[in-house]
Amino acid sequence: MTDHESLVRRSLAGTDAFDERVRAQADRLTDALADGAFDNAAATLGLELEVYALAGDGEDERRTLAPIPDGVYEGPADKELGLHNAELNAAPSRFDDDGVAAQAAEIEGDLAATRERAREHGLEIVLDAMPAVAPAGGTHAYLDDVVVEGGPTSTGERPVVVPGGGADDPVLVARNMRKDPRYGALDNVAVRRAGGEIDFSVPGAELGFRTILFESLATSIQPHVQVPDPAEFPRYHNLATRTLGPLVALSANSPFLPGDCYDADDPERLVAETHHELRIAAFEQSMNQGCRKVRVPEDLDDPADALEQVVADDTFAPFLREWIEDEGDVEEEGQKGGDPASAAWEFDYKRGTFWRWVRGVAGGDAVDGACDRRSLRIEYRPLPTQPTVRDIVGLQVLTAGLLRGLVAADHPLADLPWDDAERSFYAAVEDGLDGDLAWVTADGERTDDSDEIFAEVFEFARRGLAEQGVGEETRDRYLDPIEARREAGVTPSAWKKARVREHLDDGADLEEALARMQGEYVELSREREHFAEWI
Repeated sequence: MTDHESLVRRSLAGTDAFDERVRAQADRLTDALADGAFDNAAATLGLELEVYALAGDGEDERRTLAPIPDGVYEGPADKELGLHNAELNAAPSRFDDDGVAAQAAEIEGDLAATRERAREHGLEIVLDAMPAVAPAGGTHAYLDDVVVEGGPTSTGERPVVVPGGGADDPVLVARNMRKDPRYGALDNVAVRRAGGEIDFSVPGAELGFRTILFESLATSIQPHVQVPDPAEFPRYHNLATRTLGPLVALSANSPFLPGDCYDADDPERLVAETHHELRIAAFEQSMNQGCRKVRVPEDLDDPADALEQVVADDTFAPFLREWIEDEGDVEEEGQKGGDPASAAWEFDYKRGTFWRWVRGVAGGDAVDGACDRRSLRIEYRPLPTQPTVRDIVGLQVLTAGLLRGLVAADHPLADLPWDDAERSFYAAVEDGLDGDLAWVTADGERTDDSDEIFAEVFEFARRGLAEQGVGEETRDRYLDPIEARREAGVTPSAWKKARVREHLDDGADLEEALARMQGEYVELSREREHFAEWI
């Protein structure tokens, strides 16, 4: 098998064959789309969930971000970018009452099994969007720990080098990143474009890293909504973009980095000014080197535009299928590679690096009576991991129900200008429920009134769920706790900020205040049914 560093150099050197194959495979997919191959019988739901691990019980031993041993992945969890990350996936099910129950049961069961394995190693798997405590050796030391392979002899304790694709060029290997050559190639391309070091800037912290691994601090959920009629796909996609602001505002959960990242003379000011969602900055600043790979997507006019946008996107760390000699190394889906059985492997790989906050995807898993592997789905990507499974499924059904309800009602939200939708998204990222959101009401009127906006969000989510046969009991079970956040004006991020402020008032320094808040969050997440019970 070709070694890791050689595969990374091969990707860095580039190949015209990759773009040629992507173009040809997209053309075949476009033809199949036009021939009706992606028409399906019914809508489906799916979900991706990212988590992280902490060591220590918070009493005798301080909690620290910790790597997850390989034995934990012998259960349902998959590996992710950082050694401390894991991913759980709910297989797609029909978008109806039974399907929602199946999604919840699978996530609940897989999380319990993963937690049980992790506890055998003294670890806690945490449902959270960003850790506020550091690894044992410190956050910067952990995230910036790289080995330089090849190239001129490095000097200094922390050499900053620019990777290259030549046989004698240096390649960086991040010690605490999964050693997958496609991760390695993405990492080295981003670092090369940044000139050897990637800047990361958020309120209270100005940091530099020789790897994209700081992105692994961010953990997210991704609801998937398969659209059975491709003709409706652009409408779903464009409406999804216009719901980003309100849904991120309701779900915000990542206002703090680990405490040792800050050099804050005024911690109270930091708490006031930090953004409600730092995950967005972590992903955008890690990968947007020389181009805007991570961003709000452009609108679609035609379902085939979802394919063309992938083709037109900047090629980032190309790979050819034959470079991966051992199919056991090929993930079935995602940024690490494509389905080894796919006739569009290179297209699937590039789609995995098409990092938009809403992403259209061609292809997926078959669901009996609903769809086959040729389907079109929306991946809704900006949402943070939530404190409990009920909150996670609540956001999943809120997202799916809202999109379905807006389409079923022929709601005029799509008339909201794209620029306003983008601003609304970043306003929610910065200010949460207090953000300056934008909406078009069912009557066609522009509004920035939060009461009007969220009233329609929940009204049309309930309508969409009802359209799909999701019963009133299920609708209320999952939407009521999310709606309670809005009524109380408290999201997980707002709760975190309030708790840190209280600990500062009690005399703790910033790092200790964050550690105390983190411990309280872990306990409540484990013990309570949903976040609204905390407030």
